[in-house]
Amino acid sequence: MSTATSVPAATTRERVSFRDRLSNPWGRPRFLALTTWLYILWSLVPVLLAVRFAFNSGRSRTSLQGWSLRWFWQDPTLSVFHDPTLQAALKHSLVLAALVMVIATPLGTALALGMRRWTGPSAGAANIVLLLPLVTPELVFAVGMFLLFTTAFGFIGLGTTAQAIGQVTFTLSWVVLIVRGRLATIGREVEEAAADLGAPPLHVVGRVLVPLLLPAMAASLLVSFALSIDDFVVSQYLASGADTTTVPMRIYSQARGGPTPALNALATIMLVVSLLAVVLAYVIYRALTRGEDQGSAVKQLAMDVG
Repeated sequence: MSTATSVPAATTRERVSFRDRLSNPWGRPRFLALTTWLYILWSLVPVLLAVRFAFNSGRSRTSLQGWSLRWFWQDPTLSVFHDPTLQAALKHSLVLAALVMVIATPLGTALALGMRRWTGPSAGAANIVLLLPLVTPELVFAVGMFLLFTTAFGFIGLGTTAQAIGQVTFTLSWVVLIVRGRLATIGREVEEAAADLGAPPLHVVGRVLVPLLLPAMAASLLVSFALSIDDFVVSQYLASGADTTTVPMRIYSQARGGPTPALNALATIMLVVSLLAVVLAYVIYRALTRGEDQGSAVKQLAMDVG
């Protein structure tokens, strides 16, 4: 008798538990992993196809014709290694990315520190102006920069300098956001502890805050590199000729003609460079944050400064 009554009770508990699992929004997400993997595949398949055709032995970019390194260096005229226009575009893109990295990261870090200390009615307006490039359409931003360098700053003109300034202006807001996020996790106790121990303001920034901000600065370098290497609109409007053509510009200009898999090879090289930058940034970040304990870090830095 007890066995007969226990079976329906167990079945009821199982049904209730199954219904609760389906209706409970805070339960374990059953389809989250599947959705994530489907999105990853959807994002990676076009990239993998483009990379595959970079190793195609024939000129076709729609049908597979075997494996070859022809479009990297084996073709005597059309490969990336033997095409001076593709080499110039790759070199110019890397030069621009390096300029944006070394200018935007320290400048954005300084702006983030300044905005943290800026109080008063004008601080809110300054925050809005600083973050305005994030919400401004890139085409509108590029047209504005073009008019700026052809009218008010005509002595600078179009070219590499204008492209670097335009990309730094656009990238600066991202650096400020990243560094301010790191500052929020550090808290003001670090500065107060160092100041209580007699550290001057310059030592508080240079010997306390900057070491703690190094992970955010490394991430800012990576973001600056990625934004610069992928930029098309700003670089296109501020270019002055063939010597200021970037890889996205070259791919766009040749895609309408008779493109060869050399463009895929060039894009593959840029992808490898970007992945190496990601790996390097991750290694640096792990090295800088290994065994990080905010309390002990604050205490040690304060003792060093004091």
